[in-house]
Amino acid sequence: MSAREERPALSSRTTSLYDYALFRHGIEPDGAVPRKGFPLPDGPPSPEPGRTDLTWQQAQAEVTDALTPLLSDPDPVRAAEAVHRRVGELGLHRRTVRAHTARLTLTDEDAARRTARQLIRTSTDAAAVGVGMTLLIRLGEPEDVPWLKALGMLRGLEDAAIAALDPLDRQAAALLYIRCRDRSGELTPLTDAVASGDTDATRSALVSLTDESEAMWLGRRIAEAADLNGLLRARPQDAELLALTGRLLHRMADQQDGRADILGYPPARAVYEALVRHADRLPPTPEHRSLLLSVALDLHSGPAVLLNWRPGRRRALLDALDGLLPATAPESVPGDREADWFRRNRHLPFARAEDGDRPRWEVVVVHGSADSCAVETRILADGVPLVAALFGKGRGNPPEYLLDSGRLRAAPEPREVQLAEAYCTEGCCGALYVTIRRDGDEVVWDGWRGAVGPPPPPYRFDAAAYDAELARAERDHSWCWPARSTARLIAAGLRERPELTARWELSQHWVGTDWRDPDSVVLHLRHEPSAPPPGTGGSLYFQWQLPDDDGPPRDRAAAVLRRLETDDPKAFATFGGGNDELAQALGYRPPPPAPQT
Repeated sequence: MSAREERPALSSRTTSLYDYALFRHGIEPDGAVPRKGFPLPDGPPSPEPGRTDLTWQQAQAEVTDALTPLLSDPDPVRAAEAVHRRVGELGLHRRTVRAHTARLTLTDEDAARRTARQLIRTSTDAAAVGVGMTLLIRLGEPEDVPWLKALGMLRGLEDAAIAALDPLDRQAAALLYIRCRDRSGELTPLTDAVASGDTDATRSALVSLTDESEAMWLGRRIAEAADLNGLLRARPQDAELLALTGRLLHRMADQQDGRADILGYPPARAVYEALVRHADRLPPTPEHRSLLLSVALDLHSGPAVLLNWRPGRRRALLDALDGLLPATAPESVPGDREADWFRRNRHLPFARAEDGDRPRWEVVVVHGSADSCAVETRILADGVPLVAALFGKGRGNPPEYLLDSGRLRAAPEPREVQLAEAYCTEGCCGALYVTIRRDGDEVVWDGWRGAVGPPPPPYRFDAAAYDAELARAERDHSWCWPARSTARLIAAGLRERPELTARWELSQHWVGTDWRDPDSVVLHLRHEPSAPPPGTGGSLYFQWQLPDDDGPPRDRAAAVLRRLETDDPKAFATFGGGNDELAQALGYRPPPPAPQT
C-alpha cells in the first residue's frame, strides 16, 4: 500500500491535527505544501455550522464564561480536554471562537500557556486547536515555533499560525504568509531559495522582482522572508540589491491599502541607513534618481517619519540624499513623465520646516502611478504626518478636496472636515475627521472623529502662521502635471459658474485625470431631471473624456467651459449608468460590461 493510499487511516479523530499535518507533509514527494494548505482530516471543507442567534456581545459573553475558568486550571491535560469539549458545546463558528478568545482576560498566563500548548499538540478538533493558537499569539515563546509552523500547513489554520509566529519568528511567518497570498506564484523561486538556505539564490530571486511584479504588494513579507537586512549586511555594495531595497522600502511606506507596512517592519531604520549609506553605488539612471527621491519623500513626510529615529538621524539621511541627487532633472523630451515628476518634486523633501507650531501642507504625487488616487495631501504638525499617525487606513485626501475647496480655512464657526478616507471606503472602515475653528489669534483642530487609538489632543496653531501656510499651499501648483492642471481649472470654473451645468440639469460629480491614463482629463457629470418621466426617479451619470491635446491647460479648460455654454454634454458624453428605469425612459443604454481579462 502506498503512502498516499494510507491517508484515510490518519483521518481518524484520534489523531491530533499536529501529527496529521506532519504526516501529510512527510508523504509529499517534493515536500511542497499546496498554496491553500493541506485539507483538514475530515476531507474537503463544507460550510461550517455556526449559531446565528447571538449578537457579537452575546457570543463574547458565552466564550468568556465557557473558557475563562478553564484557562486558569493548573492541570493542562484536564484543561485542554475541557476546552475541547466546551468549544464543541458552544456551537459557534471556529473563527468566531478565535476572535473572542483573543479578547479574553487571563488571570493566570502560565496556566493558559500550558493549556494552549496541550491544545495545539494533542487536540483533534480545529476549533480547539484554534483556541490554543490564538492564546499563543499573546503567550507564545520560541519553543512553540515548530508546532505553529506545522499547524500552519493546514487549511483554515494559516492565519492563526501567522499571527502567533509573527512575534516569535518573522521569517517563518513571512514564508507562510507568502505561500497563502502569492496568487501568481511569482515568489516561489524566492521561498524555495530561502527554504534551501541558499543566499545566492535568495539574492537572485529578489533582484529579479520588478515594480510591475504582482507580488510587490507583499513588500514587507518579501523583506522578512529573505532576511533583507542580513543580505544587506553581507553585500553592502551590491547595486542591484540596493535598488531592490529602495523599491521595497518605498512600497512598504505606501499606505494606499491601509496602515503602512514600514511601521510593522522592525529592521526598517537599519535598512534605510544601509540604503542611504551605499546609495552612491547605484548607477545614476533616471529610475534610480526617482527612486531615491521617492525614499526621501517617505522619510520627510510619509509614515517612515513615525519610526523611532534617534534625534537628528532622519534629517541626516535626508541631507545625504539631497547631496546625492542632481539639483535639477536633465533636459528631457516632452512627455518624459520620469523627468517631469523628478523636476516637480526635487525640492520638496529637503525643505526645512520652521520651528514653532506652524503646520505644513505638502502635496505628494506617489512615484510610479500618477493617477488620482496617488495624489495625497500630507498634513504635518511639528513634523509629524497626522493622517499616518492618527488613521493609517489610507492616504490623505487629494488637494482638490482639501485645498482647492477652501475646506481647511478657519472661521469662527466650526467646520468638520474629512482629512482621509479608508482605502475600502468610509462605509467599510471609516474616515478621519477633524473640526476646525478660529479662536482669537489661534486656529484649533479638535473634535477628532475616526482616529485609531486614543483620542488625539487638540492642536492649536498661531492663526497668522496657519493662514500664511495655507495660502502658500493653495497657490503652490508645482506638483501638478498638465492634465491635472487642466482638470483643476475646469473644476474651479464650474464652482464659479455652476449655471454652466445647471442649465442642462447636470452637476459636477467629479473632475480629474483618468486613473489608467494620467494624461487624460475626465469629467463625471450627474443628471437628475427636475421633471422625471412618471414612475421614474434617481439620477444618471455621464463621462466626458477630453481628447488628448498638448495645448496649455488654461486654453483647454476655457474651451471646455465655452462648450458648456452652448452644448448639452448628455448629447456627446458617454452614458455611465444610474437608475435603470430613468435611463430606459430617456432612451439611454447601459454601458457594455467590461471585457474579461
